[in-house]
Amino acid sequence: MRGVPRRAIFAFVTTTTGGTRRLARVVSAGVVGTTVEFYDFFLYGAAAATVFGPVFFPHRDGLLAVLLALVTYAVGFAARPLGGLVFGHFGDRVGRKRLLVVSLVLMGSASVLIGLLPGYEQIGIAAPLLLTLLRLVQGFALGGEFGGAVLLVAEHGPRDRRGFWTAWPQTGGPLGNLLATAALTAVAGSTTGAQYSAWGWRIPFLASILLVVIGLWVRLRVAESPLFRAVAEERREARAPVFQALRQYPREVFAVFAARVGENAAFYVFTIFLLVYAGSIGLPTALTTTAVTVGSLVQALAMLGGGALSDRLGRRPVAVTAAIGCALWTIIFFPMVASHDPALVFLAVAVGLLLHGAMTGAQSAFYAELFGTSVRYSGVSVGYQAATVLAGAAAPLAGAALLRATHSAMPVAIMLVCCLALTVVGMSIVTETARSHLAS
Repeated sequence: MRGVPRRAIFAFVTTTTGGTRRLARVVSAGVVGTTVEFYDFFLYGAAAATVFGPVFFPHRDGLLAVLLALVTYAVGFAARPLGGLVFGHFGDRVGRKRLLVVSLVLMGSASVLIGLLPGYEQIGIAAPLLLTLLRLVQGFALGGEFGGAVLLVAEHGPRDRRGFWTAWPQTGGPLGNLLATAALTAVAGSTTGAQYSAWGWRIPFLASILLVVIGLWVRLRVAESPLFRAVAEERREARAPVFQALRQYPREVFAVFAARVGENAAFYVFTIFLLVYAGSIGLPTALTTTAVTVGSLVQALAMLGGGALSDRLGRRPVAVTAAIGCALWTIIFFPMVASHDPALVFLAVAVGLLLHGAMTGAQSAFYAELFGTSVRYSGVSVGYQAATVLAGAAAPLAGAALLRATHSAMPVAIMLVCCLALTVVGMSIVTETARSHLAS
């Protein structure tokens, strides 16, 4: 370092440390916030697959009651594209940070109200109607979450490690799922069956208020995206960012949609639909929820690994390889679960979620790198959330319907393989984005 002034060295170290600290804070806000929101969202899915049938649809038989409960679950996905449009528009107009705070408050409020909602026996048809309304609020809130959380990290992070850092907010999905299934398992284990059905399932929903307070504390301390601030200072915000994204980036919006379909369907088949299928073949709920809990930890680590690999090898090679592996694993997934062997059940879920995690981690930065800053929130949210209607809502719902009609999981496996084929198409129709600059 001879010849370099000490003041310059000190300034460099201070700037680097400050930048690292800011990035760590942004990443933490993304992880904590998405974990809280996905906890609330997946808590509903797990409850719909296990207890909502008898509580809100008590006069329907077994699988039909579950199917009706999953219809209300699917309604949340129908609201997600609307949330993506609204949050994307204002996220590109007024900033990423403010919209992330709004989405967190909406999600937490809806979950607490679900925990307080009387069942069918108390208020009749109003119970499932109010449940559906609150699910719509959840879906609307989550519709704006991914676009903001991942983009905020992408727009703060370094180009050569963008894949790794943007994978961190994605871990909120499995971590939220882990918390949701762990909370339900803990309550189920500490109450009798009658107590759990009567009031025990409400405790995890009410507990979400504590998680929301933590999430807000973290998110309110984060700085706005520097790329968005530059656009705002130069008054280059798009007047109608959603329409501008569709007009300027039609191929990219479709690529996001297609790439997301298989990833989303795989996640819900390996988690939510698994609970339905396991119940239909007599597997204990405790076994499958524990398998999902362990698998979620594997999945979170795989997301980080997939993101890091995508920085070295490219987004497309990692995501496509994982999607193909996921499709192949799907063929043996259900026979392994149907074996009733706990070791095989754990292995089936862990490998399925590992492959899904690697695919998701490689896709995180890919989405952000497809669009310019002025329409990035809108472009990503529109494609990403539209796919959830087809995959996230349809996969568990269609799976339950197919299972009821055929008494076989094979049609569900075929459906998932087709969805994963669409993911390969989505990753292949645009150029490789790794190491690219984020366009302003």
